[in-house]
Amino acid sequence: MKLSFGPVQYYWSREDLMGFYDQVADMPVDIVYLGETVCAKRRLFRFDDWMDTARKLREAGKEVILSTMALLEAESELKSLRRICNNGEFLVEANDMAAVQLLSAAGLPFVAGPTVNIYNAATLQVLADAGLKRWVPAVELGRDTLAAIAPGAPEGVETELFAWGRMPLAMSARCYTARAYDLPKDDCQYRCLDHADGLTLRTREGEPFLAINGIQTQSALTCNLLAEVDAIKALGVDVLRISPQAHHTGRIAQAFADVLQGQNKEKLPDMERLMPVGGCDGYWQEQAGMRYSQK
Repeated sequence: MKLSFGPVQYYWSREDLMGFYDQVADMPVDIVYLGETVCAKRRLFRFDDWMDTARKLREAGKEVILSTMALLEAESELKSLRRICNNGEFLVEANDMAAVQLLSAAGLPFVAGPTVNIYNAATLQVLADAGLKRWVPAVELGRDTLAAIAPGAPEGVETELFAWGRMPLAMSARCYTARAYDLPKDDCQYRCLDHADGLTLRTREGEPFLAINGIQTQSALTCNLLAEVDAIKALGVDVLRISPQAHHTGRIAQAFADVLQGQNKEKLPDMERLMPVGGCDGYWQEQAGMRYSQK
């Protein structure tokens, strides 16, 4: 089983992104996804920057995949999408059906990200016929659902499971972060830069509930499937995805790598201390997403 870093979901400064990916070259992950997937206004890293980073990581021995945005709202965003799909060097993760259409029409293989709705083997087969090589199940799909899909899945299509991180739950044309600051979306003042792991929302009782990340809604709690690695292996999953966060991403990757190599889990760091506000694994357990079996 391989490890991957998904695309950074947040708006980090150019310096922070460059510093992070310089470190990724020496981290124990096999696959790295690069690109902006949330908001087209996040332009501190441009296409040429992503390509330069991709080439450096490829030289470091990583499999690099370029990720597309999950919600397209303007012709300029379609133009950027076409440029990514026609990059000529790297596999692309399609995060909406527009990307799937462009890649399929060009005869290019692709990865289907977690925001492409795939809930059964029949849909997998349709996409495999269009060029699908790997899929990332939606974060709400649990172990029983994956077990039911597996027997009918197309041969040769890999499965990559979201195993760590604040889960992407929904996208909207509205910008929640701008609204939180009483700003219009067109003049958001790039407030996402102030929230390197998203802006946590709490209930009236003070419990963490959701995280807002521009136009994206996330879980406030961090999905943690480290304790489920053996069960995940038994389902034939090929790749475990770690979603990068502002701090401790290297330690998290190392913990997963150690478990995959058979290290005693009692020797691992306290994973709770590496999360922004707490963990969950409810969706994997086929329960409410906020549940956490490891408490």
